[in-house]
Amino acid sequence: MESSPSNGKTRALTGVQLLIVEDDFLLLMDLEEVLLAAGAVRVQACRTIEEALLVAEREEISAAILDVRIGAESIAPVARKLAARGTPFVFYTGQLGNDPMMEEWPGCRTLSKPALPQMIVNAVAELLRPRALSA
Repeated sequence: MESSPSNGKTRALTGVQLLIVEDDFLLLMDLEEVLLAAGAVRVQACRTIEEALLVAEREEISAAILDVRIGAESIAPVARKLAARGTPFVFYTGQLGNDPMMEEWPGCRTLSKPALPQMIVNAVAELLRPRALSA
């Protein structure tokens, strides 16, 4: 994944705090690099459901990128915690079919792995756009 697109959108996430939940270490590091390069002030990178739940409960998160499955576990508890707090999220998955868990969030955007860095940045920026307009 290249993390330094040279167009004017590279700083689209200036000042935001993000949560990534991904069990693949290399993908997690790539995502973190892409988001920081796009201006995120802080990226909480989690590889387990338990760690993600703690972060979602305790930290101020602007938006999140969630893998649908963390090992054999569903991301649903984390998604529910974020939804309860009003934190927008996008699913990022390599699964070919839709996971039944995703039916709980029919309007949630889903990115297929692997996605280009600018697609990831754009998806997160779109999550934040409604909040910026209503603030």
